[in-house]
Amino acid sequence: MGPYLSQPKTEKSTVTGQNQVLQYAATHMQGWRNTMEDAHISDINIEQDVHLFAVFDGHGGSEVAIFAEKHFKEELMKNKNYLSKNYEKALTETFFKIDKMLQEPAGQDELNKIRGATDEASLAGCTANVALIVGKTLYVANAGDSRSFLNRDGKPFDMSKDHKPDDDQEKKRIERAGGFVSDGRVNGNLSLSRALGDLEYKKDGRFKPEEQIITALPDIKVTQLTVADKFLLMGCDGVFETWDHQQILNFVNSELKSHQSLQKAAEKLLDQLLAKDTSLGTGCDNMTCILVQFK
Repeated sequence: MGPYLSQPKTEKSTVTGQNQVLQYAATHMQGWRNTMEDAHISDINIEQDVHLFAVFDGHGGSEVAIFAEKHFKEELMKNKNYLSKNYEKALTETFFKIDKMLQEPAGQDELNKIRGATDEASLAGCTANVALIVGKTLYVANAGDSRSFLNRDGKPFDMSKDHKPDDDQEKKRIERAGGFVSDGRVNGNLSLSRALGDLEYKKDGRFKPEEQIITALPDIKVTQLTVADKFLLMGCDGVFETWDHQQILNFVNSELKSHQSLQKAAEKLLDQLLAKDTSLGTGCDNMTCILVQFK
């Protein structure tokens, strides 16, 4: 059995919500893949004027993505730096905390429960693209190749960049830690160089967590939101395979201009991006998209 179904699963699972300052629609679709391995968070008002959105794109199984979805908010909100409003440091520490929890026996037990297996350790991992909105400040923490961009005055303003094994900085770290890059893959296997989980690449006691072959260390980008910012779009890599950011932005804009709801705009976007067949391999992945519209 290959990685693809004979017909795509196009049913969407969508959640929506709004408050005084924003409204959101988060939708996901299995598509052509045999399994659904994405998870996400969309949580407004985790406290006064603070909102949390995240995309976790799983690989090697869905269990790490589901674990991150379940625990990220709670771990972030009890982090000392979060409580003292040092949000960048809090986000970084929470990425590493999730990894630490995954390595502990309780974390391993939970992963096994999720995947219904007990025999050997989970080798799964997931990307993490996390947006924290505090008042008018947007923080995006990213590890892996899920993405976020703002519609800023009709142009995409990227809030993250992909972590790929061929990038110079990434390749240097991988090789220093005893790994190698071949065909754009870490040790010939993983097509991204930072992620949560993937614990088999994080075992070398000589290196700090941020120095391992695969690291959970996020890049963090911060910007002040203004009236120029119409919406934030977040998605797993499957959303970005066929159209560039400007094409995606234009499509969402035209849907919203024709008085489509945010939910309809997000769902129709996924339908547009889905491949007609699996011959090219693009547009065949699981797709998760979060649209956050600023009022």
